[in-house]
Amino acid sequence: MTMPDKDDPLAKTVRRREQRKKRELREGEASVAQSLAQIGVLGGMVVVPTLIGTFVGRWLDHMFQSHILFTASLLLGGAVLGGWSAWRWMNGQ
Repeated sequence: MTMPDKDDPLAKTVRRREQRKKRELREGEASVAQSLAQIGVLGGMVVVPTLIGTFVGRWLDHMFQSHILFTASLLLGGAVLGGWSAWRWMNGQ
């Protein structure tokens, strides 16, 4: 049997889960306050880019008199960016 390559995504995932399990056994389960703080951070990561996209889009729509073209597209872009950054943050934990 051969050893898996260091760049193998499956091997990386298994190692990361193993490290998380060891850390959980060593540090214990997260407290309620830590879990609530984590939820708050995730909410902020999604809401802030969405609001920024909305405000910039409203300003651009006002400048170019384009109804909701920029607002809709930048709102969606902000939500996607926020969701992606939250997903990356959670997978890094």
